[in-house]
Amino acid sequence: MSARDPHRFVNELDDAMIKRMIERLEGRGKDAVFTRLLDRYAAELHLPAGEEALEIGSGTGVVSRSLAAKKNIQGRVTGIDQGITFVDAARRLAAEEGLADKVAFQIGDAHDLPFDTGRFALVIAHTLLSHVSDPGLVLEQAHRVLKPGGKLVVFDGDYVSLTYRYDDAEAGRRMDWALAQATFNNPLLIRNLASLLAEKRFTLDQTLADAVSEIGTGSYFRSMAETYAPLIASAGLATRDEVEAWLDAQTRAIDGGTFFASCTYYSFIAHRSA
Repeated sequence: MSARDPHRFVNELDDAMIKRMIERLEGRGKDAVFTRLLDRYAAELHLPAGEEALEIGSGTGVVSRSLAAKKNIQGRVTGIDQGITFVDAARRLAAEEGLADKVAFQIGDAHDLPFDTGRFALVIAHTLLSHVSDPGLVLEQAHRVLKPGGKLVVFDGDYVSLTYRYDDAEAGRRMDWALAQATFNNPLLIRNLASLLAEKRFTLDQTLADAVSEIGTGSYFRSMAETYAPLIASAGLATRDEVEAWLDAQTRAIDGGTFFASCTYYSFIAHRSA
């Protein structure tokens, strides 16, 4: 067996796993740990009325909805995702939050965007490229649908840096990497992004780096572990007993106030240069 990033194969997942992923995406998007990162790069953006933004791989729409509610994002935001259930959830949640006039969601493939060339002033890939089959092709599509000089934001993690405390340090190191492999198709993506952007005719304007940690207690990293660690055993990267022991240790650490987990995240802001 081998790891299969669930975000790549979302339409093949059972209802229980999709439900867990929707809860994870919504919970993550509203967690203070993560909203701080979104707010940090969003503050660098500007979308006037009459212009359009596109979020590729919008999931349940939590990022698109957050952007659409910000004062510096006056134009309309469109989200596209391959997950049929995700798009249904995104439309429902946007209506519930009174944002249906500012955001729209549709089904589509990040590798073959169904939009006219040069339509958008802003494209966002928020924790997308680490999941896709071909990051270079997705960036080519982003370049195509951007207006000349349009902005691209790529936000993602350096998942080699993902780590949880575990008494058996060596076993913990193996579990960290197994969790990254089971969750992300391209866990090393962010380390190669600067060269990939240049190759795909983007000029890098700014980067933001954030070390995200939870110490003592955990919500963001707890959700990550509970949602995706079971996939480690399914992929044959560790035994089910090893995964359950690791998960139990994380829960006990949270309950006992001794939890530690960390990962480094980056925002790349670039513009279409040709």
